[in-house]
Amino acid sequence: MSELDGQDDSKAEIIDSLEVVTLSRDTPVRKYAEQNRLPLHQWPDVDFSAQFDVGVVVSFGCLIKENVINKMPHGILNVHPSLLPRWRGPAPVFHTILHGDTVTGVTIMQIRPKRFDVGPILQQELYEIPKNCTADELGATLAVVGSRMLMDTLKHLPERIANRKEQPKEGASFAPKISSRMAWIIWEEHSCDYIDRLFRAIGYRIPLKTMWMGNPIKLLDFVGKCNVLFTASPCLSAVPGSVHYQKESNILLVRCKDGWVGFKAVKFKKRLSASDFFNGYLHQSVLRKSPSSNTCLFQSYKDIRLPGGQDNNMLLQNNTSL
Repeated sequence: MSELDGQDDSKAEIIDSLEVVTLSRDTPVRKYAEQNRLPLHQWPDVDFSAQFDVGVVVSFGCLIKENVINKMPHGILNVHPSLLPRWRGPAPVFHTILHGDTVTGVTIMQIRPKRFDVGPILQQELYEIPKNCTADELGATLAVVGSRMLMDTLKHLPERIANRKEQPKEGASFAPKISSRMAWIIWEEHSCDYIDRLFRAIGYRIPLKTMWMGNPIKLLDFVGKCNVLFTASPCLSAVPGSVHYQKESNILLVRCKDGWVGFKAVKFKKRLSASDFFNGYLHQSVLRKSPSSNTCLFQSYKDIRLPGGQDNNMLLQNNTSL
């Protein structure tokens, strides 16, 4: 959480003084504050005896008590990267991409003490999402938009508070934390478009995964939907999870619900290019020695338990309110 003390209507100075509050000792905002010699506090050990005009939280992740909010005449503002009430919660940008939204934006709102992202809206700005945009790219863009909007809101704060609007009850949705379980592909159910959105939403942080011969395998360097221009056996083209190596493009093609998607590499014990994986495990000379009929088939995780009861329900704390 950041607190802002004072404001000025002139262009030159909006903020008279600034103090920074962080949850962790290893965050970019803390390092920035240290480099610029800004007063620092570690939550919840914050001295509110000084007079602050307004507070600002971004990706804070903690509910703030009403008595703390009320210590600031203008309350506490939140910069949230979605068009509230859509995608309340800790991971709005991830869910924006995952669900194929074409428009998003940034909301400046006042926080409330008992629930996240439900307070009145002071300012909102729409942003059209570029085609093939990733969550990381969108998050970086919305961070710039949000910082500009925040400064504009602070400059006109009394007016914005006077004209604030409560969030509509319709259209609310929740954006929970991203779990590594989301990375498992279910070939029978997931479409090419869904796998593409999943990769753009979480693939740069959590590799997409599947099962192969009873072992987990990570799918790397996703290339998207592929048009398969070869004559294959009916079982290969019809069975979800079927794997084919396309030599011309050095891509592993995998059959999903409604087509084929491609990957240039996998991680099985170590990183392997598509050609290395093919030569080591899928080449005819290898298949003749394999007793299993599933060698050329990736299995969906829902049908198989990981060996050793491995727990794959790791939750990621989103430090940038994506």
